[in-house]
Amino acid sequence: MTTVTETAPLAVINDSADSQEHWNNWPNAKGFDPEYEERTPVELAVTGKIPAYAAGTLYRTGPGKSQVETEEGQTFQISHWFDGFSQTHRFQIIDSGETEPTRVLYNSRFATDELIEYIRKTGSVARLAFGQKRDPCKSVFNKVQSEFEPPSGPSGSNIGVTLSVNMPGLDVQPDAESSERWGTAKGIRTLYAKTDYNKFKKLDPETLEPIGLASQESLHPELTGPLAASHARSDPKTGDMFNFNLELGKTCTYRVFGVSASTGKTTILATFPGTPAYLHSLLITEDYVLLCVWNSHVNPLALKDGSFMDSILPTDPSQPATWYVVDRKNGNGLVATYESPAFFCFHTINSWQEPSKEDPTKIDIVADLVRMDSTEFLSSLYYDNLISSRSSAKEFAGKRGDVLRSTVTRFRLPALPSSPSSDIRKATLEWSACKSFSPELPTMNPAFVTEKHRYVYATTFRGEATLTDGIMKFDCETQETRLWAQHGHSPGEAIFVANPEGVSEDDGVLLSVVLDGLAGNSYLLCLDARNLTELGRAHVKGVVGFGFHGQHVPTIGLPTGDY
Repeated sequence: MTTVTETAPLAVINDSADSQEHWNNWPNAKGFDPEYEERTPVELAVTGKIPAYAAGTLYRTGPGKSQVETEEGQTFQISHWFDGFSQTHRFQIIDSGETEPTRVLYNSRFATDELIEYIRKTGSVARLAFGQKRDPCKSVFNKVQSEFEPPSGPSGSNIGVTLSVNMPGLDVQPDAESSERWGTAKGIRTLYAKTDYNKFKKLDPETLEPIGLASQESLHPELTGPLAASHARSDPKTGDMFNFNLELGKTCTYRVFGVSASTGKTTILATFPGTPAYLHSLLITEDYVLLCVWNSHVNPLALKDGSFMDSILPTDPSQPATWYVVDRKNGNGLVATYESPAFFCFHTINSWQEPSKEDPTKIDIVADLVRMDSTEFLSSLYYDNLISSRSSAKEFAGKRGDVLRSTVTRFRLPALPSSPSSDIRKATLEWSACKSFSPELPTMNPAFVTEKHRYVYATTFRGEATLTDGIMKFDCETQETRLWAQHGHSPGEAIFVANPEGVSEDDGVLLSVVLDGLAGNSYLLCLDARNLTELGRAHVKGVVGFGFHGQHVPTIGLPTGDY
């Protein structure tokens, strides 16, 4: 593997001579409607070698099934990938000692049995969904629906975008005399699935069975708004967790809050009015929470009918994105507001503080994220556009262009005021890179959260497939990119696991669940994070559905949290 730049020929690790074939020879349908489930852990065959320091538990979550056969003999089809019925996966990576290879056990569980049964009987999802189009069976089942109450238990709620291990603020806290912080305590005590709606689903950490429901209101009585970020942020040193709550109304209100990992207490750090928007993630620095209201603005009135997608307004390039800087340590609330040119984002990467370029006596905030020009990418995630065997996907592929591509982008918020200010300041876009790779699902070494980092890892959307088609490593200093890819193999988010004896930021491995579309099964891939060479695979005896996000809880090394 050689290092490549944006303009150089791609360097690809590839076992197939057919790597340049068009994406329609990249079968992926099984990844969008998997039937495979292992409720009891099974041992996976491992080829190559997974380093012992990667030992721990890797959780993955995301959509599983997307179709239900109804009692009336019709097929109910979920429209949008974000609405697929959630499934949770657990890989136990076991260090067997110096003389034995690392072992991997796998179990999984579909997490929406009650909801699927309701749809089987009624032909309706009953509740607001992200992108569900008009129910095709609705006219048939109008009468039937009135006979059944929508499911209200844990397995009746479709929550499965991100996962939190030992989430602070929920459940019983450790003893007051304990030196362990709840959010960073060793051992997996609790597991919660989250989404962009204000609700959490509690899962059994071993069996993955849905066992409870909670919400942000469980953390604080004022957090009653319906919207939040799937990606909360945790301080890597303290384990404290940060997020926002958005209350919709005539005046829409953001509440930015923090949850102490040591006490479980939730504090509302700032409350302010703002344009409502679909915000999947946020950022923290050592001293601040950074909430950017980018240009996925929402019309609250449109939420009464249709799907959440119907409420998201087209991106207006004349409307700036607004960045809110909230003090998270000293009780100063909202300290500064910045504006930048319009953009859309799913996933932030990292932010940190450094001496200001304008005035060294002040502080700049630097923020890295994956940037798109508009929200049009959301439409590419309808199943009709994702499943490569469908004619609609082929038609949509012909329309794909730069408008759907993303970049790794760096913003700078210069000269943070020394005291709270109502002035609107200007954020600057410093650089954008990797457009030919169209990165998404970014990750990094979690030890560098709130510190200046050098490396970003992401899946690629280069156009070889309808979804992901590789894993990349981007060097923010040199702007060089490395790539792992194999024809017909679709990787999920790459989770970084640090080598506890490593001396460099990229000393570790990447763990990704990959669908081999040609063979029709999945495997856990382990790559050397320094050069993306393959170290090993753990082969699953079925298909792991294309998921969203995961969480690795190491046997040794960094604490758990939301990164």
